[in-house]
Amino acid sequence: MKPTPKKYFLLLLLCILLTSGAKAADPPFAVFKNDPWVNEQMSQLSIDEKIAQLMMITAYPKQNEASKAAVLDKIRRFKPGGVLVMQGTPVKTASWINQFQAISETPLLIAIDGEWGPAMRTDSTIQYPYAQSLGAIQDTALIYQMGLEFGEQLKLLGIQMNFAPVADINTTPSNPVINFRSFGEDKQNVAEKTWMVSKGMQDAGVIPVAKHFPGHGDTKTDSHVTLPLVPHSKGRLDSIESYPFRYLSEKGISGIMTAHLAVPALDSSGKTSSLSKKIVTRYLKEEIGYRGFIVTDAIGMKGVRSEPGRAEVEALIAGNDMVEFVPDIENAISAVKDAIAKGEITEAAIEEKCRKILALKRWTGLQEYQAAELKDLTQKLNSPFFEVTQRKLIKASLTVLANQRLLPVQNLEKEKIASVSLGSSSKTTFQTMLDNYTQIDHFVLSKNATEKEWAQLRSKLSNYSLVIAAIEGIHRYPAGNYGVSSIQQKAVEDLTAEKRSVFVFFGNAYALKHFSNIQHAKGLILAYQGTDLTRELAAQLVFGAFDANGKLPVTVDSRFRVNDGMTVKGNRTFSYTIPEEAGMSSEKLALIDTIAQMGIDEKAYPGCQVLVAKDGNVVYHKCFGYFTYNEVQPVEKNSVYDWASLTKVTGPLPALMKLVDEKKFNVDDKLSKYWPDFIGSNKENLVIRDVLAHQAQLRPYISYWMNTVDKEGNLDTHVFRHEPSDDFSVRVSEKLYMNPNYLTEMMDTIRNSKLLPRKRYTYSGLSFFLFPSIIEHLTGQPYETYTKDTFYKPLGAYTITYNAYQHFPMRQIVPTENDDLFRKEMVCGFVHDEGAAMMNGISGNAGLFGTTNDLAKLFQMYLQKGYFGGRRYISEETVNDFTRIQFPENRNRRGLGFDKPLIDNHKKDLLDAYPAVSAGKSSFGHGGFTGTFAWADPQTGVLFVFMSNRVHPSRENNRLYQLNIRTEMHQAIYNSILP
Repeated sequence: MKPTPKKYFLLLLLCILLTSGAKAADPPFAVFKNDPWVNEQMSQLSIDEKIAQLMMITAYPKQNEASKAAVLDKIRRFKPGGVLVMQGTPVKTASWINQFQAISETPLLIAIDGEWGPAMRTDSTIQYPYAQSLGAIQDTALIYQMGLEFGEQLKLLGIQMNFAPVADINTTPSNPVINFRSFGEDKQNVAEKTWMVSKGMQDAGVIPVAKHFPGHGDTKTDSHVTLPLVPHSKGRLDSIESYPFRYLSEKGISGIMTAHLAVPALDSSGKTSSLSKKIVTRYLKEEIGYRGFIVTDAIGMKGVRSEPGRAEVEALIAGNDMVEFVPDIENAISAVKDAIAKGEITEAAIEEKCRKILALKRWTGLQEYQAAELKDLTQKLNSPFFEVTQRKLIKASLTVLANQRLLPVQNLEKEKIASVSLGSSSKTTFQTMLDNYTQIDHFVLSKNATEKEWAQLRSKLSNYSLVIAAIEGIHRYPAGNYGVSSIQQKAVEDLTAEKRSVFVFFGNAYALKHFSNIQHAKGLILAYQGTDLTRELAAQLVFGAFDANGKLPVTVDSRFRVNDGMTVKGNRTFSYTIPEEAGMSSEKLALIDTIAQMGIDEKAYPGCQVLVAKDGNVVYHKCFGYFTYNEVQPVEKNSVYDWASLTKVTGPLPALMKLVDEKKFNVDDKLSKYWPDFIGSNKENLVIRDVLAHQAQLRPYISYWMNTVDKEGNLDTHVFRHEPSDDFSVRVSEKLYMNPNYLTEMMDTIRNSKLLPRKRYTYSGLSFFLFPSIIEHLTGQPYETYTKDTFYKPLGAYTITYNAYQHFPMRQIVPTENDDLFRKEMVCGFVHDEGAAMMNGISGNAGLFGTTNDLAKLFQMYLQKGYFGGRRYISEETVNDFTRIQFPENRNRRGLGFDKPLIDNHKKDLLDAYPAVSAGKSSFGHGGFTGTFAWADPQTGVLFVFMSNRVHPSRENNRLYQLNIRTEMHQAIYNSILP
């Protein structure tokens, strides 16, 4: 049976309802349209004042008092509905807002353009990523959190409305005004992310205003300077340009901004879209069904085509509720009154719009207005918790577009790495962060470099196995090829063709099209922006600090298409962040600063360095004081320290653990099995487990050099000389050399030493003089070579070494003691421990030097049960065995080599504890005589590293221990962990 005309009509009506405003939701402020406060305000406003409520004027807090006075005068005289605040500092902006509100009879709606947060218009605040970056993020919960924080920050400033987010779908790469401000070209991605930002703001009590309806993403001109054309059919507009606005309407967004565009498919008259009743009322309000607040884009923009003094009138007639950036509010009010008189717009329409604006004010709480608190405002706006979100967003946005089995960069011992910044004239924060991971040589090439300069640098780079290249100085907008220079293009082309290269692109994704062969790079990371924080995080990604799963939000060209992006898994190397991201309090950790300075003031040490990590995140790394009390050379992060007895657990111990895994070494064997010289001695039956747990009855220490001193206190010249020769080739210090034959005497002294009477815990370093030779025998390699190749270099801990004087300039090495007994000189670059010094500086007892960061890497490997940076070094089983308490029944707290908390440490007062009272029973670490300390806690994931030269100028200085500095610091770390 054929359908009747009536059935056709009903079917058509149903289709219209299903595809139109039937799905639109009421915005949250709608419930307040008949609120008593709104009704009271409406009853008190004159028609002029109701018209004024539909007008938003502009203020620039960065300007002078005269500018503020002019705004205050407008508010007194004309009573506008709102003020748009532009550039300024946080405190000045909030102060001006407070003054504006104080003189306004009806509370003002204060608005801002805050697409990437208040930072878009307010300095000294956190800048969240641009929308293009956010378009790459796969976790929309992060976008919601950002929107929520937008709202929280704006409320602190006294702002109720944000002209954001941008809901335009950027389908034209050359778009001169939207471009990077859009979430991308995929309509669903744009729609979902605009809503998540908006929902976050709404849930925080701030009005989001999505822009620029009906869609500014496919235009070739800027509506600030002309009237852009959107040439598409209505079908296309329905399915693409307006899609996000339909989506937002269905979700119940509070506000939408109308754009100044020519959209002939919707209004063939040529009228500017913001002034078109066909577009604003019929399309947005009736067809789409939007029920929220509508405001124009800045009414003074060149895209507005209207007779002088008529734009505000036409905007209201078209269906807008408010006109933004009104240049002459007096004339605007007069023109609207004339329009009412002429019947162009009814007073009822004005009243309905006014009621809507008052409902918005009621929803934001302006009926009980409270002035913004200026005290600590900038600090509050820069809360570390906001920065945590900023960091998470940037990390989630980073997009890997090429990876030929190179990312993350690993196997560091096999690489000679250079970094080059293409577009910078000095070392960047990207390069500085790279330094944390391994040894890298840095170069820069400015954007205006000559071919000759590039040729010279190209020649230098030929000596490296890997080049990490940052492409810098890319502009946000398309003009001038995004600022890409010809030398940058050539450098990228040559590096791609000639070197194993990883490129990190800091700029607008569309600018990639200007690099012809970059898709063939061994690695390519798109970072979207060139902020310092983005640089730092991108550098961390290169080495695997976190996962990468960003997806390209736009199509660049046929090589890089929307949704391209490779997943790269992190490899559990260090991440460098702020305490709050690891669940700690910056404020509470700052107590370490106080304690460190107290140590300097009390002369416990001339300087120190502290590093704290949690769960693989370095959250605190600071330097204090100087190398010496002369205060000439300040302590810096690359300062190299003498680790003293920390060498025991960082030199021979990791090697022994690995040999255990390889079944070449057994801690339950007798030591004499590996050191046959003990056979037939009183040490023949010593068990290695007892030895490593310091209960094998060995003497604590032997002062070998004292055995060479005659009655007058002079060193035996058969053993020591002040000039090197074939017979005196063991260098003890800068001016002292030893006969190598005396090494045998030292070993004999250990063999023949008496055992202590009882088998109980007594710390002894004697066995550690033997372990390097044992390791050499079992591995077939020189001990130092083996430890460097097996552990330090793969870890990127390239500063760990013996005999620091051979590897670093003296200005980088922290001096230890002014030795006036043995060496008669200031010890610097040579090991402080006399016995280790007599071993040519290479011993298992002491002798290692290195930076704080590199020591932390080794301990983090232990903390991660033998795994770090994509490689397993030691089995979890072996790490667990070495780090557990071995003989608690003997009141011996020690592990195998490692120190452990005192028995019942958690019951002690802090003054009597070792280490911190809160340190877990499974925690472990070690200290060094020179004033060094490292401690790891598997229960909390906390790592604490302390470096000092407390023995300078004399070992008699025990203030470090008397003041309980390390324990106090350690406890402060635990106290900073957030619940």
